[in-house]
Amino acid sequence: MALILVTGASSGLGRNTANALADDGHDVVIHVRSPARLTYVDDTARWKGVVVGDLAELDEIRGVARQAVEFGRFDAVIHNAGVLHSPEAVTVNTVAPYVLTALMDKPARLIYLSSSMHRAGSTDLELLAAGTASYDDSKLWVTTLALALASRWQGTSSHAVDPGWVPTRMGGPGASDDLAAGHRTQVWLATDHDVTPGTGGYWYHEQTQTPHPASQDKEFQARLIQVLENHTGVPLD
Repeated sequence: MALILVTGASSGLGRNTANALADDGHDVVIHVRSPARLTYVDDTARWKGVVVGDLAELDEIRGVARQAVEFGRFDAVIHNAGVLHSPEAVTVNTVAPYVLTALMDKPARLIYLSSSMHRAGSTDLELLAAGTASYDDSKLWVTTLALALASRWQGTSSHAVDPGWVPTRMGGPGASDDLAAGHRTQVWLATDHDVTPGTGGYWYHEQTQTPHPASQDKEFQARLIQVLENHTGVPLD
């Protein structure tokens, strides 16, 4: 049995991921944007706990981290929460995963939600501080973060996952990918004892793919982390 945090778990892929983990007997802590979002959750009694905060606001991201720390060290943290449109996209999709990672106890496994659209993202990090980054940019940067952390801390693995274009509220009813397959890779990476590679993978439906070259570039990884540290005032140990 593992202790696992899933962000953005009130609906869509996050809820499906949390439900699957709970069904498998794991202790799941879910994150929701506001108490009102709990009305979307099937059964709050099944969760180990709930943390609340708007990941589009830096102060509330810090608050989510403080709440999460109270549960102790997680076996896995799944950074699922995401939004599609600017200006919130860069904060929710990139800044929030960075700040939560920096402020929380290091889990055994880190899993960050990417997108195939990250391949169209920009390496112009001035867009991050300016708040003008696109969804594609934010997903390139969170993918880069995931791969940068793959060998940073002993005892902590890190992966990025493309869940596919699935028919959630964000994906829309015209999405062509399999909704059920959209959460399976995250669940597998969070719990399976035989994941290869053990860290640093970019995954789609339990198979590795080649991400944007910049995400694997050590210099770009270092620049991204420096920009995130400067932007948030939160250092990464």
